Amino acid sequence: MKNIAIEVERLHKRIGKNVKKLREGKKLTQLDLALAIGQKSTTIISQAELGTNKHFNIEQLYKISKVLGCDITDFFN
Repeated sequence: MKNIAIEVERLHKRIGKNVKKLREGKKLTQLDLALAIGQKSTTIISQAELGTNKHFNIEQLYKISKVLGCDITDFFN
């Protein structure tokens, strides 16, 4: 189970890095993206991009993909 936990942690970090890369490619700030997906602050965006204890859920990833004009699977590659 420990290996799975490590893999999940790596996956969360990969998703965060990919969201950041795509967000920056669209020249959006963390606040722009947060507001566009219905968040009131940048907390979830900043912490999830850094891969800290906060992670995006499926609904957030779906909304982010729509805002960034990409496929949700782009976050996992």
